[in-house]
Amino acid sequence: MASPSDWLSYLQSAEKTALVQDGKKKVHFKFPDGKEMAEEYDVKTNDLLLRKWKKKGTLGGAGTWEIEVGDPQVFRPAAMETQGMVESSSNPIFTRRDTKKAFMWRIRNLPYPVETYNITVDTDNRCVIVRTTNKKYYKKFPIPDMDRAGLPLEQRAVNYAHANNTLVITYEKPAGVLEMERQVLQELKKLKASRDGDVECNPS
Repeated sequence: MASPSDWLSYLQSAEKTALVQDGKKKVHFKFPDGKEMAEEYDVKTNDLLLRKWKKKGTLGGAGTWEIEVGDPQVFRPAAMETQGMVESSSNPIFTRRDTKKAFMWRIRNLPYPVETYNITVDTDNRCVIVRTTNKKYYKKFPIPDMDRAGLPLEQRAVNYAHANNTLVITYEKPAGVLEMERQVLQELKKLKASRDGDVECNPS
């Protein structure tokens, strides 16, 4: 596993640009290994609103963006809607939105009562697994931040609730992750951010 210092060094190795727009600080990272990461932070609270990754395509193409934090629906191509290829609005929708103290996932369009859900931590495969007793839904997902911090997953950190057809799962951030996030924010504060309307961002 990695460590917080490894993650910080990786971020420091990137070519970075920053832009302040619509109350958000948008940061783009271009890493030496060809990967790209884009993040958005609330200017007032420093809350992370979006994190997405782009890797090189298998044939050297540009690749596509994959959402780690934020709502994937925002980036759905409009052309898909006009061609009738959009997913059913009744399908479960999985999104991640964090708080200061916890990682948080919402799974919308799950109508089953709270006692139906079983959320467990798979320590060997480093993921969280969501099951329903009626076998209508199954989902497993990693917590990349915990991998970057090199910390074990713990069942006791998991909580969940259900309301309005939405299952909300939280994982309490351990001290190691909170410190890592603090260091990352300190690093980002060093960036000179352009304002909306400027010609270009200033690389770090």
